[in-house]
Amino acid sequence: MAFSQNSNDSVMLKKISDEIMLNGEAYENLKDLTKNIGHRLSGSENYERAVVWAENQLVQAGADKVWLQEVMVPVWERGEESLKMKTSNGEWKDLRFLSLGNSEGTAGKDVEGELLRVSSIDEFKALPANAVKDKVVFFDYHFPQTFVNTFQGYGEAFVYRAHTASLVAEKGGKFVIIRSISTGLDDVPHTGTMRYDERFPKIPAVAIGNTTADELSQLMQNEKLTLKLNSNCGMRGEKLTHSVIGEITGRKDDKIILVGGHLDSWDVGEGAHDDGAGITQSIEIIRTFKQLGIQNNHTIRVVCFANEENGARGGEVYAKHAKANGEIHLLAIESDAGGFSPRGFTLKMDQRKINQVKSWTSLFQPFGVYEFYEGRGGGVDIDPLNREMNTPVAGMIPDSQRYFDLHHSANDTFEKINKRELNLGAIIMAQFMYLVDQYW
Repeated sequence: MAFSQNSNDSVMLKKISDEIMLNGEAYENLKDLTKNIGHRLSGSENYERAVVWAENQLVQAGADKVWLQEVMVPVWERGEESLKMKTSNGEWKDLRFLSLGNSEGTAGKDVEGELLRVSSIDEFKALPANAVKDKVVFFDYHFPQTFVNTFQGYGEAFVYRAHTASLVAEKGGKFVIIRSISTGLDDVPHTGTMRYDERFPKIPAVAIGNTTADELSQLMQNEKLTLKLNSNCGMRGEKLTHSVIGEITGRKDDKIILVGGHLDSWDVGEGAHDDGAGITQSIEIIRTFKQLGIQNNHTIRVVCFANEENGARGGEVYAKHAKANGEIHLLAIESDAGGFSPRGFTLKMDQRKINQVKSWTSLFQPFGVYEFYEGRGGGVDIDPLNREMNTPVAGMIPDSQRYFDLHHSANDTFEKINKRELNLGAIIMAQFMYLVDQYW
């Protein structure tokens, strides 16, 4: 099947690339976001500062219209926390760790128990309840290393972060420790959201870095270990906050091509790759279209979503409003996989559109993009549009090898960003949106 394509497309795609490479502002904007605001968990003061920042950035980029969309978000606070291990001489040694997001803590009280190690959920499920009761359960599950695409490994390991607390609570355990979902060869713990099964008590769940996990695993071969947790984390109700939206009006109709990322981040590090990169890349697209005088046929809309990390409320609310307002979205694309060099796109849309996107391969290849993953969602924030309205969605996929060294950890800082790689991600998404605007 032949698809329309213009000889000028490659010229325009090169113009987009040159503009962003030479004059792009994403890198400096990301520095401002990360260094002057920092981490920004939904419900926090820093997140509210980020809302003001994003609104101003969209105006400065040249958006014709900017507004805030109300979102009620869960408020989770970490507070003070400590984890100690009793050594063979009876002394207590501090361990580096992080409570998992949305976990309940110990209400400031010491909770201790003998450590029980299992290597997998299947091994744990085979244990009788009396072997688990009053124990601290350590899930020593290593990040799967055999996948070249590390997001596949993350997909397998995610269940250990998300669901093990309730599995242990069902058998009477005191709290859960997981080996961080991390490819990093270091002792940096990684947080991230977890979930409770409301049928069972809400016991604490924490993560330790790979080095500490190795140490515990080694020590347990020769001795019994006792661990003691004291934490003040927990849910603190809900709060009204906002997603931030800006757009360039279409000259032919009001059909929408959406690009976005999530404005919130975890409360450690600076949220540079997750997902400050996606936010600044998306805003850069508006600036570039305006600077090059591109007369877009359809409305180009940027959404800085609230609450992706610990509730996904921003995307759900956006889809609800879009459906209620009868908005037509030709495409939604998200950047939420880091600011590394782009390699391709996930595509969840009908086969004809997939084939059309693939027909643009020769246009994308000079910019290092050559992979197209069919049937995979575009991202947490835009997948509700696909579910509710059958909107075609895509996700920009960068090289993934370093992402899970940083993800949800104190390592996710501006210093880990490469300017050229960040710009390339903005280039690829702007080019994708230009082609969709021309041919869909």
